[in-house]
Amino acid sequence: MGRSLIFSGNMSMRISNLHKVPSLPLQNSFSCRTVTRNFRHGCSRILSNSFKSTTRLQTKAVVSEVSDQTHYPRIGAKTTGTISPAHLLEVVELAAKTGAEVVMEAVNKPRNITYKGLTDLVTDTDKASEAAILEVVKKNFSDHLILGEEGGIIGDSSSDYLWCIDPLDGTTNFAHGYPSFAVSVGVLYRGNPAAASVVEFVGGPMCWNTRTFSATAGGGALCNGQKIHVSKTDSVERALLITGFGYEHDDAWSTNMELFKEFTDVSRGVRRLGAAAVDMCHVALGIAESYWEYRLKPWDMAAGVLIVEEAGGAVTRMDGGKFSVFDRSILVSNGVLHSKLLERIAPATENLKSKGIDFSLWFKPEDYHTEL
Repeated sequence: MGRSLIFSGNMSMRISNLHKVPSLPLQNSFSCRTVTRNFRHGCSRILSNSFKSTTRLQTKAVVSEVSDQTHYPRIGAKTTGTISPAHLLEVVELAAKTGAEVVMEAVNKPRNITYKGLTDLVTDTDKASEAAILEVVKKNFSDHLILGEEGGIIGDSSSDYLWCIDPLDGTTNFAHGYPSFAVSVGVLYRGNPAAASVVEFVGGPMCWNTRTFSATAGGGALCNGQKIHVSKTDSVERALLITGFGYEHDDAWSTNMELFKEFTDVSRGVRRLGAAAVDMCHVALGIAESYWEYRLKPWDMAAGVLIVEEAGGAVTRMDGGKFSVFDRSILVSNGVLHSKLLERIAPATENLKSKGIDFSLWFKPEDYHTEL
């Protein structure tokens, strides 16, 4: 999370000013019990790498049973195209779980006390996790476009599907053995989140475990196979909030520090955990009411935003505008508190925009089809 994008090959990219316009529950879902160093054996079920292709165009996704954010535009895909939601979700979960196996193998390795040694462990784990995820995606959908934090853009840029992969979200926490990091895999259909899975590492040294969050557009959100829902807290004074800070101590960082102070004064507290996918999953699970941050990348957000929305929450930009995965700011909440949070967050964001801070859409691959 927070790294610069590295583009592979000679593929041309363009900065895009995209035009904005105003239940299928998983059967045999992945549920993880106590995890040993052999991650695979700690899971109740391993999904097969082999799936039959589907050519029939799917009908519109079923509207989720839980939708508290009635006056905020939905960001989930209206359809999963020629691939069934269940099939797409199976592959997304398998990909995230496969990456998590790699991370689990590394998480208990001795930390080298030198900076270089610690950096090597993080870098090697990042790359190995992404390679394992890519193998799953390519085996099942060889013609899909992929955006990985480590490897950049690969695949067919004219595809309707774009996979956004964060092989190790929360690298600093991972390096220190602090329990707030995850593997995050989200897939977009024509620019909108269609399916997502986040494998969160919980516990800590000597007791590492995981839990798996997943969602399909219109199919609800799950944690270890059980339906989840955002909290019903309707007062900021009773809310637990989460935010994040980038590495650059610039105007956006300073503005968010002020927001951190403001909300600390009026809420039950503001947490900074350091892993965007985990933060959003905690909102979806109902253990926190909101998360916001400036300057994330698509791989940080693609999975988490869909999980929040399908759990009944709201997703917008920090200025209150309709969100896309290519945006540079994000606010997610339980929906009930969204407008109250925007009363403080939106003016601060507009002030940054007036100073010339870039809030345009980040980018999209050349020729990638979107409905944004």
